Amino acid sequence: MLHELLGLRAEEEIFLAEESLEDLTALSVTFEMLYSGIDADRAIEISGDLGVALHLAEPMEFWLILTDRYSEEKPLSSCRQEVLDGLRSEKMEVERKDVPEDKFLEALVEYFARALSGELLCESCGVKEGPLYVEDRIIRLESFLKENMPQGRKVLEIGCGSGMGTQALLRIGLDPWSMDRDRCDLCQGLKGGFLKAERSFVLDARLLGNLFPQKSFDTVLGFMVGMIDDVNWSTWKEILRTSSSLARGSVLYTLYTRKEAEVVAKAHQEWGWQGKIIDNRDSKGIYDQWAYAANRVS
Repeated sequence: MLHELLGLRAEEEIFLAEESLEDLTALSVTFEMLYSGIDADRAIEISGDLGVALHLAEPMEFWLILTDRYSEEKPLSSCRQEVLDGLRSEKMEVERKDVPEDKFLEALVEYFARALSGELLCESCGVKEGPLYVEDRIIRLESFLKENMPQGRKVLEIGCGSGMGTQALLRIGLDPWSMDRDRCDLCQGLKGGFLKAERSFVLDARLLGNLFPQKSFDTVLGFMVGMIDDVNWSTWKEILRTSSSLARGSVLYTLYTRKEAEVVAKAHQEWGWQGKIIDNRDSKGIYDQWAYAANRVS
């Protein structure tokens, strides 16, 4: 997707300075590169202050993409024009590409997902078995979603793991953004074909606000959120508050116990949501036994 957006040939190498979306919120490598200087011979200015692609000839020929769009720090924005003007003054080629912001983020997500599943970011893969895949759970979730899924097509799934819940969403005709903090789980889901590279990413959910403005999605949901207890509730509270803030219409979370559902319901009521606890127990008593569904009222 980056090749298409920037009008580059398939054989031209593209690299991002940072190794993950989370790194794009901190920019440690970007800071170092800008401080030490980058010897580029061509450049592409990416519209909307999204970033810049610099062509380097040494030590190998490739395009380096820098962006500070998703960081509170803005090291590139403060010097980008100086870099581009410097190239123009030396009669170097500087293009400008008008790129929609949503497509740029999708392309970055695809880039990191392909790098992850291609094991380019790991010395070796320590996972010997394929991803956990329970067809009965997916079928049951599909049925549950048909009855309880709120309206709206733009969906964010948190804690996707290797993609079991994602499969249920895909089967009912949705195309969710899916994320998880565990890079190995997400990698296995990508390798197994359960997750889409351009829609699946590794991130701490508490950083989602760096990528998406509030109310970016119709619905935010998560399957088997938790386990939530007194010890980790402060962390889960932060995760859920950040995630739910991205929903303009509704949220839906499945959990293991009623107690967890009650805790989640109480917090959302305090945050301006109106919802209900759903008893979804079955004889196996393993997955998605309880749920909390709510609509935004403030």
